[in-house]
Amino acid sequence: MKPQLISFKICPFVQRSVILLHEKRVEFDIEYINLKEPPAWFKAISPLGKVPVLKVGDEVLFESAVIMEYLDEVHPPSLHPLDPLTKARNRAWIEFSSNLLMEQFKLATAKEEEAHLQARKTLRGHLEALETQLAGPLFNGAALALVDIASAPIFMRLNLLESWLPMGLLDGLPKLAQWSEELLARQSVIDSVVPEFPDLYRGFVEMNGGYFASAMGG
Repeated sequence: MKPQLISFKICPFVQRSVILLHEKRVEFDIEYINLKEPPAWFKAISPLGKVPVLKVGDEVLFESAVIMEYLDEVHPPSLHPLDPLTKARNRAWIEFSSNLLMEQFKLATAKEEEAHLQARKTLRGHLEALETQLAGPLFNGAALALVDIASAPIFMRLNLLESWLPMGLLDGLPKLAQWSEELLARQSVIDSVVPEFPDLYRGFVEMNGGYFASAMGG
């Protein structure tokens, strides 16, 4: 049964599932909605009013990490490590990557310079912690895992933000820099967003009218 993802075009959380489905060569449908004016049917199926949502027949799943694990399980082979302890560790860092996305969001949208700089400091600290966990070139070594897929949207957005306003968030973090380069070069990651994603994401940052938009000339 072909899975259907519901999202909006710059959502980093649905991007995880899209990357996974591309890696596993699974056919799927994706429907983009306007979260500011969601259709009635979406309100009826999304208990939190958030995306992503995965429809499989009459069943509905929400929360990106749950959706990823379900898709990974029903489309073997699994991209989770086999060792239970390593798998649990990977799950913990997937949760960590979700927090990174939220800090990145704060950095891009903070209204005042002080809040932006605090978000930048917090994000840098988290990235430094992550640097110590990487085996390289990917999180666990050479084999792609769900934790890599979960983290790719961070680096796609960070790469764009750095191109608009250099912040040096990966300076002195060679493993993270290599990880980012490896992930962003994968075709599954490249194809996980709409072609106009850079313009849409920049438009989102500018629309928020925060410090970052002002500093980059938006």
